[in-house]
Amino acid sequence: MAPRVLVSDELSETAVQIFRDRGVEVDYLPQLGKDKDALAAVIDQYDGLAIRSATKATEKLLEKATRLKVIGRAGIGVDNVDIPAASKKGVIVMNTPFGNSITTAEHAIAMMFAVARQLPEASVSTHAGKWEKSRFMGVELFNKTLGVIGAGNIGGIVCDRAVGLHMKVIAYDPFLSEERAKTMGVTKVDLDELLARADFITLHVPLTDKTRNILSREALAKTKKGVRIINCARGGLIDEAALADALTAGHVAGAALDVFEVEPARDSPLFNMPNVVVTPHLGASTTEAQENVALQVAEQMSDYLLTGAVQNALNMPSVTAEEAAVMGPWIKLASHLGAFIGQMTEEPIKAINILYDGTVADMNLQALNCAVIAGVMKATNPDVNLVSAPIVARERGIQVSTTRQDKTGVFDAYIKVTMVTDKRERSVAGTCFSDGKPRFIQIKGINIDAEIGAHMLYTTNEDVPGIIGLLGMTMGKNNVNIANFTLGRSGVGQEAIAILYLDQAIDPKVIATLEGTGMFQQVKALQFEVA
Repeated sequence: MAPRVLVSDELSETAVQIFRDRGVEVDYLPQLGKDKDALAAVIDQYDGLAIRSATKATEKLLEKATRLKVIGRAGIGVDNVDIPAASKKGVIVMNTPFGNSITTAEHAIAMMFAVARQLPEASVSTHAGKWEKSRFMGVELFNKTLGVIGAGNIGGIVCDRAVGLHMKVIAYDPFLSEERAKTMGVTKVDLDELLARADFITLHVPLTDKTRNILSREALAKTKKGVRIINCARGGLIDEAALADALTAGHVAGAALDVFEVEPARDSPLFNMPNVVVTPHLGASTTEAQENVALQVAEQMSDYLLTGAVQNALNMPSVTAEEAAVMGPWIKLASHLGAFIGQMTEEPIKAINILYDGTVADMNLQALNCAVIAGVMKATNPDVNLVSAPIVARERGIQVSTTRQDKTGVFDAYIKVTMVTDKRERSVAGTCFSDGKPRFIQIKGINIDAEIGAHMLYTTNEDVPGIIGLLGMTMGKNNVNIANFTLGRSGVGQEAIAILYLDQAIDPKVIATLEGTGMFQQVKALQFEVA
């Protein structure tokens, strides 16, 4: 029986025809995307669900999707898909991460032109029969300094276009290497230098705990007087109230925003301010981008349903069905090792070296490499997946090397990941025991045996008495329950590490308390996807 796909959002006829041409039955019912009850009533008839943003693939809907094997999102954002619930049901979630990159980058450039020349206000004025040439005095982009916060896929395209406009481009991105920056024709700087030098600032980073309010009131105060700010990335990157105050005070000369902290944005302190250009999240809204992602999702879903090939999956590695049964625990381990490295590193990574020892060296190392790299990259780019991670790493100039070797130690197999920066090397190794659970077995050359939990605390210190008591007492006073506790040291009185497996996420105040004791060289809260 041919697989059957439901298209519950607007997709082009060309995209729908791809399913038919490939031998997949398809029902095009875009009205169901806004009728959750009607969708729930029929979802059990389909192997695939193709969506945009209107359809909400919730846990409740997935409970009724007894036949569903794959959800394909035409676009990058999957906020409307409950990925943990889909994973639990064995449903693959795919997106199309690169189909709208050029469109979004072009929108940022267009917004920069608009705010530089006050085009929207000048248009309204002229439509009203006025002729206010002297009122709308603009500035050129030529020879101005553009500060790009986030020089990944979309930010890199913006850099390229800005260089073509003969702007001086400086970029802040902790994972951008000096070599990659030179190739792009931009100058790598830290955030404070970018704020002080830029005539225009454009943001191209995901919204994470580290990037939320990256342009805070304090950061805006460090900017060059007369700066113009563009945000076509994510709402929440800018303190909107602080930006409004900076505009009112004349410190910021203009702003252009396509995204807002609350969307749909019905009200904002930035609305109706002079020289503030606002659009309703149009970054990906071009005919070409919408068609590109629609065609891509149809091809990807057809490939999976007909051949088992997996592309751009957010919750599954690209492996064959035969490999999956054996490699599942090792893929999880590889991801955890990468996540450890990524969360521990706050400087540009030059290289990731991956060693496979023993029986794991005979597995599908491409999939394992992707899992390691995705784990590293997710620390700063939550949208990355197993397929796009190597591309993101390559764009950032990160060299990835792989070494295989026969069994050398007490374990039948293990994986060791070493991260290289200009300042240091950091390594972590792990294995999978017979129970299938991944474990850390070595960190910084110190042997340990640590299970991996969703919430963990990692500390380093000089091997002196009292550390265990201090950690336990601090956790107890802050009502943090310790599920497991692992210690290791390089020698008596030398460097020691501790890993705490916690029942809940730890408050940053607890981290600050431990740091304030002066007993630890490093204190780091870590999170892992263990479902």
